[in-house]
Amino acid sequence: MDITLVKYIEDDFDSFKRMVSDEETMRFITGIVWTEDDARLQFDAMLQMNTQQEKLGFFKVVNQKNEFIGNCSLEYYKYDAAILEIGYVLKREFWRMGYGTAILQQLVYKANNSYPNMDVIAIIDPENEASKKLLCKNGFESYFRGMEDGKFSEKFILKNLHAD
Repeated sequence: MDITLVKYIEDDFDSFKRMVSDEETMRFITGIVWTEDDARLQFDAMLQMNTQQEKLGFFKVVNQKNEFIGNCSLEYYKYDAAILEIGYVLKREFWRMGYGTAILQQLVYKANNSYPNMDVIAIIDPENEASKKLLCKNGFESYFRGMEDGKFSEKFILKNLHAD
């Protein structure tokens, strides 16, 4: 599966906004679609982080036809900067085509190359069976299920294989 992760730029806002405005796409992300104002606030914060970190950030995902197919991120986990957190969202018309696996593998590769001694986590909606299967298939293990930031979530971890 040939995909490319490219840091967002201002011109990508409309593609991002359309994705986060889709109810089915957002069902397991926030549970609600985002307004244009919500999308703009999040997008501006993502652009800001992209300027602050060379190897971390928020990326648009494009396929071999250069179509915008989703969003992903690699950042420090907000409660422990010794851990990296990944995230991903696919536009629903690209579900069940192997793109999720390709995105996850590229994020893990990027994490291991840039920060070889750090564990990687993913936080998902516990009802998102597709993400659970994807994470487990790629070596992640569930280690937490409960409330965090007022939202029921499940955390998966990929332990660093390079740690001493």
